[in-house]
Formats: sequence, structure tokens, C-alpha cells
Amino acid sequence: MRWVRYEREGGVRFGVVEGDAVAEVAGLPFDDPPRTGRSVPLASVKLLPPVIPPTFYAAGINYRQHVLNAQAKGLATQIPKQADIGYRAVNALVGPGDAIVIPRGSTGKIEFEGELVVVIGRKAKHLSAQDALSCVFGYTIGNDISERTWQRGDRTFWRGKNADTFKPMGPWIETDIDLDKLVTTVRLNDKEVSRFKTNDMIFGIAHWISTMTQYLTLWPGDVIWMGTDDPTLEMVAGDTVEVAIEGIGALSNPVVGE
Repeated sequence: MRWVRYEREGGVRFGVVEGDAVAEVAGLPFDDPPRTGRSVPLASVKLLPPVIPPTFYAAGINYRQHVLNAQAKGLATQIPKQADIGYRAVNALVGPGDAIVIPRGSTGKIEFEGELVVVIGRKAKHLSAQDALSCVFGYTIGNDISERTWQRGDRTFWRGKNADTFKPMGPWIETDIDLDKLVTTVRLNDKEVSRFKTNDMIFGIAHWISTMTQYLTLWPGDVIWMGTDDPTLEMVAGDTVEVAIEGIGALSNPVVGE
């Protein structure tokens, strides 16, 4: 099932994608909401980030090739020994088709990373690795934008990772997924620049969730961005970046200067 969050007639609604239409529901997807009986063409609505999370988590380095390529560039990066979670800001979220805006004052070194996003569907605490996926509602797609000079020069990631529009997410939440069959493809201006097995992670999703819930509570709507394989490439105003994951869909965003 594909759940969308969308704007129509000045309001924000949730619905289920059924073919070329969206069936509206009354409430949040995580609450098993009833349908309102209204249906609209999918092409007629503006899709928004499919959820605004209470807490926005990011897994960071989670693919071996990402580490190896960084080392080849002379960066002091090592394969992590444990799953250390990070945080991102919801102000950075935008939806499919929205512009990624390069801020004034940027050095111009802006890079993109295609990522699988886990959406939590129920309250979770102290889950074992065997039970960890039971709290997952579904999956969507993220494009992790980074201003690398700011990222390395600032004491925190406050602008290098979290500037407005730096976290496109969408187009919807897919609940019916076989993780081992997923393949991520990234395209820059319609040219394929990256392809990798989505679930080929250093630490799997169940490991991350189990580790996290030993110390913190996950809530419905929380998201975990799972990291990326390489390459991470630079983009400039005028480009278009697309992240596609088989079985979920595609997230495409143009790039503009502020």
C-alpha cells in the first residue's frame, strides 16, 4: 500500500494511492484511519513529504563502498565499529518536485546522496533485533544534500546538513517491501551515476532499530535515513537529481540558486 501526504484546495490530507487516483483518509496513516469516500486524480494533487517526523534520525556511514571511496580520496574515514545514530532537522524537508536551493554564501560544493528511509509506525522501546522490524510502518526515499565545506568547517551540522530544502523526501510511503530485492539508482540530469543494492548495509535496519530502542523511544512517524553507497557527486543550479528505489518509486528534484 502506498500512503501519500498531499495538498489540495488549501488543505493538507493523507490518502492511499490506488492506480491513478488517491483515496482520501480521515487521520494519520499510523492510526488505521477510515476513508472519507473522496477520491481525486493523483496527477491533480501536490505531493508533500509523506510525513513530518517527531524526530528525524540519520544513520550516517552505513555502506562499505562509501568508506572505501572516501579513503581513495585521502579522507580519514573508517568502517564504523558500531551503529551511531545522528539527527537532522525537519525544516530541511521538502517533497517531490520541490527545488533544492543552494543558499547564498555557499562555497558551491554541494553533494547529493540517495537513501532508503524507514518510517516508524508504532511506539517502540527495548526491541530485540528479531522483533525490530515489527515497529516499521513502511519505507520512502530520501536525498541527503550536504554543503561539504560547511559540514567540515562548522562545529555541528547545523547548516551543512540542515539548511532549508536539503532533505527532499518522498514521493510516498510504501508498506509492502522485500528489502533484499531493493536496488537504489541515482541519476543526475537523466544520467545514471550510482546503482547499488539498497539492503547491502554495514548495519541492517533491524540492528539500528534494536540498538536505538535500548536507549530511546521511537514514535509513530519518526524516520531513519539509512545512509548511501557511492558515488556522492556535486550538483549545481540547473541540475535535476533523481533517486529511485525499485519497489518504492522515484524522487526527483531540480536544483536552483537562492
